[in-house]
Amino acid sequence: MSDPRAPRITLAEFEQLVHEQTPFNELYGFVTQAIGYGTARVRMPANPKFLRPGGTISGPAQMALADFAMYAAVLGAVGNVPLAVTTNLSINFLNKPPPGDLVCEVRLLKVGKRLVMGDAIVHAAGQPDPVSHVTLTYSVPPER
Repeated sequence: MSDPRAPRITLAEFEQLVHEQTPFNELYGFVTQAIGYGTARVRMPANPKFLRPGGTISGPAQMALADFAMYAAVLGAVGNVPLAVTTNLSINFLNKPPPGDLVCEVRLLKVGKRLVMGDAIVHAAGQPDPVSHVTLTYSVPPER
């Protein structure tokens, strides 16, 4: 009998899906570091194009990182369901991130039949204080 808490998609399977079906990742260069059942950790490498005036990493880049990490966590819980989509994203900017890599860690709070809710924390790589906190909801299409 398989472990019900084992990830429903492997890191290799997720990377293949990203390579084949998410061309926007070429813009961000996200690196998925870990996927568990309802968890994920993703790194966004530093890129001067993500900076806004004042030398901080832009909000849209932080949102994209959190959304992508949530996608990984959702697929870790429901399996290879490429058409799972964001229905809500709310972000609180907590601290000014310095230029450099950002890391996002996601944990799912509820996995329902159609909706999945999660919590994400974005950190500057190597820094303990979060730079943003994100809550997200995803819609999972019904089985056909």
